[in-house]
Amino acid sequence: MSRTLAVRLDSLGDVLVTGPAVRALAAGGPVDLLCGPQGRAAGALLPGVQDVLCWRAPWIDPAPDPVDRHHVRAIVDRLAERGYRRAVVFTSFHQSALPTALLLRMAGVGWVGAISEDYPGSLLDVRHRLDDDLPEAERALSLARACGAELPPGDDGRLAVHPELVSAPRPVTPYVVLHPGTSVPARAWPAEHYRETCRLLTSQGHLVVVTGAPDERELTAYVAGDDGIDRGGRTDLRSLATLLAGASSVVVGNTGPAHLAAAVGTPVVSLFAPTVPAVRWAPYRVPTVLLGDQQAPCRGSRATQCPVPGHPCLTSVQPRDVVSAVLELGVRPGPRSAPPHLTPGRTP
Repeated sequence: MSRTLAVRLDSLGDVLVTGPAVRALAAGGPVDLLCGPQGRAAGALLPGVQDVLCWRAPWIDPAPDPVDRHHVRAIVDRLAERGYRRAVVFTSFHQSALPTALLLRMAGVGWVGAISEDYPGSLLDVRHRLDDDLPEAERALSLARACGAELPPGDDGRLAVHPELVSAPRPVTPYVVLHPGTSVPARAWPAEHYRETCRLLTSQGHLVVVTGAPDERELTAYVAGDDGIDRGGRTDLRSLATLLAGASSVVVGNTGPAHLAAAVGTPVVSLFAPTVPAVRWAPYRVPTVLLGDQQAPCRGSRATQCPVPGHPCLTSVQPRDVVSAVLELGVRPGPRSAPPHLTPGRTP
């Protein structure tokens, strides 16, 4: 049976929110995923994906290299060798699917579907158009349906990762995860606010785990202080998924791990900068408390650096607000004794 190629060329969170659409395509036959370097690890977590291919697209990557014909020819040849007959190109509202569709046609893909406001000529067999004020997961699923795919019976359309990552029983000792890092500075809550939130939560009896990427170790160590558990740089995406799945709630900005928390079903306190619309990018279909001024002057700007002095959309949120949100999500302190692998001061 010929495989379908699903394409999502941007970041971790973008790939995760495309998961329901990928599962719909996979209900009709094998699916491979072509994604960018930032989304590769997330692609490997998605149910329904047989194989993950990676390519850095200069019209999608946030820090693109110059267009190079040898680089382009290499991906065209690789796709041609695999003999894909069908492809579905998933994009966000501000991206064009047409450059990717051109490469697919050059690779001999006979049928291509995508969302496109621009005239596609012969590049697309399905040109899907819809209201953009939809959650990204529903936007992608709408495209899959326009291409003839549907979720299988019993699939509720939520975000998901491979079941073994979330199948372990909840830990006896509940814990709250703080994830202070973000993909761009405009979405970051101040580090000192995270640190004070950690102090307040631990003073109330909560066990707090601080997570982050390897290049965020200084940040996570600062936020954890003497009371939190610093796991910065000590988890790959698979183990982070498992850690988030065991948490009572996650405090995180508008960044990939927020969507990973949604994919493992964990409630989210979302420190959401309105540079992109919350209706599209808030954690999908999990209990969520959205914090941040959604009417701030930066709204809809897609800025990576805050354009407003003082970063008011997020600095207006105080640590006590986050603690109240954690309580609103029903999180209550657990026993004071932590399991050995989650002990303040330990760095497993």
